Amino acid sequence: MSQEPSTPPVSPPQKDHGRAGRDLPKAIASGVTLGGILAVTLLFFEPAFMVVVAIALVVAIWEMHRGLSAKGIDIPEQPLMVGGVVMLLLAYVWGPPALVTATAVTSLVIMLWLLRRGVSGFVQNASAAIFTLVYVALLMSFVGLMLNESTDLGYDAGQRGMITFVLVTVVSDIGGYVAGVLFGKHPMAPVISPKKSWEGFVGSLLSCVGVGVAMVVYFMDGDWWVGILLGVSTAVMATLGDLVESVMKRDLGIKDMSQIIPGHGGLMDRLDSLVATIAPIWLILHYLVF
Repeated sequence: MSQEPSTPPVSPPQKDHGRAGRDLPKAIASGVTLGGILAVTLLFFEPAFMVVVAIALVVAIWEMHRGLSAKGIDIPEQPLMVGGVVMLLLAYVWGPPALVTATAVTSLVIMLWLLRRGVSGFVQNASAAIFTLVYVALLMSFVGLMLNESTDLGYDAGQRGMITFVLVTVVSDIGGYVAGVLFGKHPMAPVISPKKSWEGFVGSLLSCVGVGVAMVVYFMDGDWWVGILLGVSTAVMATLGDLVESVMKRDLGIKDMSQIIPGHGGLMDRLDSLVATIAPIWLILHYLVF
């Protein structure tokens, strides 16, 4: 008795999110929730804000370990996580000299840690670990440096710097996204990030400059030209950060660093712009405003 050939199960159709490339309701809800937590802790209990940043740093290193393992690269999570948190806290309490020292010591500890595994893969894993240390731990530790300004100057300079940093960077993403969706026709880097366009970059640039000038002049009592410099630097570095994260994921063969944030993917998928902009923004504010 012959049997009818079985019909393969039909996969449910993937929801099309259009040119947005993401589930906007979930993305907005997640973004508002995270932003609310950061705002409340920063404004009302700064140590809690640092705890949130430290947790984010640990999660980001876990995501880097997860992503790099797709290529057989095994970075040592424990010294990276512990060393990264120490770097962040020392930067917050004692400033740049302590951060430099902690970074150097953590680098040595990582290499000594990897020696326990033997010769095979040492150079590959050590190189990836030091890259992670700089890309995640060192850059995120500039949050500590920014808030350290309030300790040095005796008022809320650090909090004002953090608010300026977050707003200008977020506006960069929003301005670029809106301009890209509405007017994007000329891809900036089609192989790396097909949705990123030159029109989007112009939208990001104009948004950053406008908000940068407003924040520096009216919120931080600085010069207007510093706001322009801040805005241009932020737009360029935010775009670079997004492209770096995209090329990393393409090289590793993964879509997102994880699925920890609904509607967004991984934490590093959302922090890419912030991680890239914090250092130049701190540098500009430290020497030209504070």
